[in-house]
Amino acid sequence: MNEISFNQVPKHIHGISCSVMNCAYHDGVHYCTAPNITVGPSTATNSSQTVCATFKPKQF
Repeated sequence: MNEISFNQVPKHIHGISCSVMNCAYHDGVHYCTAPNITVGPSTATNSSQTVCATFKPKQF
């Protein structure tokens, strides 16, 4: 698990935008700050059949 101190800003993944505001990896604007992302399933044939398996609910 990546621990982030209060004076450290997590870096976003360049080229990956995200609008899921309740994800723990969402930066509050429109970027993903996860160390990596996983998208699946491998049987998908179009974008509506895919999901971000990296999603983690934000703890409030």
